[in-house]
Amino acid sequence: MSILSPRRPHQALLPTWPSLPDWSDLMARFESMPPWTSLEGHMIRVEEHLDKGRYTLRAELPGVDPDKDVDISVRDGQLTIKAERSQRHEEGARSEFHYGSFYRSMPLPAGAKEDDIDATYTDGILTVTMPVTESSTPEKHVEIKKTTPSGTTD
Repeated sequence: MSILSPRRPHQALLPTWPSLPDWSDLMARFESMPPWTSLEGHMIRVEEHLDKGRYTLRAELPGVDPDKDVDISVRDGQLTIKAERSQRHEEGARSEFHYGSFYRSMPLPAGAKEDDIDATYTDGILTVTMPVTESSTPEKHVEIKKTTPSGTTD
């Protein structure tokens, strides 16, 4: 008596070549997808930190005119930066720069003073700062309860 199960018929791990998708069709589908970064455009890369009661966000925005091409707004605890960089068309030129719409929305820390926001632009870096007050609510720690496999609490 054999303890091995009967063999199954041989099945290929990969489909046969004729049933594979047409690569040009696959690439066309990939290129038609919206950018992974944002539905509204390219994501703006940022750095942020909170130090000595001041929130600072620095955003990379090279090649934009902050007076015409950048919009900063604050609403419901969210800081939103929108920018637009126009492409110059030059015959026979190559560019790997990103053009078009740029967008980023970040949650502000608790206690951020949205009415006292300040923004500066230097050497392609947008810096947004605002004061943050200490929270008057003390930090709450949550007790972790252990349960047994049967569902009872220790």
